[in-house]
Amino acid sequence: MKTDENNEIEMIVETGAEPERMEPVVSGKDAATEAVGSQSQAEKPAMALKRIKESTSEDDETPVGALTLKQILGGDYLFAMVRHHVILILFVVFFFVFYIGVRYQCEQDVLEINQLEKDLVDAKYRALSSSSNLTELCRQSNVLRVLHENQDTLLHLSDQPPYIIEVPED
Repeated sequence: MKTDENNEIEMIVETGAEPERMEPVVSGKDAATEAVGSQSQAEKPAMALKRIKESTSEDDETPVGALTLKQILGGDYLFAMVRHHVILILFVVFFFVFYIGVRYQCEQDVLEINQLEKDLVDAKYRALSSSSNLTELCRQSNVLRVLHENQDTLLHLSDQPPYIIEVPED
């Protein structure tokens, strides 16, 4: 902090204002407006230099960045940190909410996938069971047994083997 003020003082001195021409600061509203109005352009930097020198001293007891217990317990330090980093805090909170939301959605998707896999396995077992029952019912021996039980005279087994009919191609 002091180096910034020293740099400003050096910059004012480099402008060409002489320290001997400085006038004492007059307090009061009317005196200040009269002094500013009557000053020339060369006297304004000198006046600013004097004000800066008066406002800073080497004997400051508390450093500028020092924190007291009262400031910390009173919340001044926390409020200052939050005020300076509000955008970063909002950014981090947004990503936390986004991360939690995505994780929750992924867990829901995994649960749904597991349930669908169980349903698929059940459907495969039912299809396999139905297929085996159909195969059992379609066997020749079962068909003959059903025909004899129903006493259907129109259907019977053939005594001749099947024969192939050849068709000449043109």
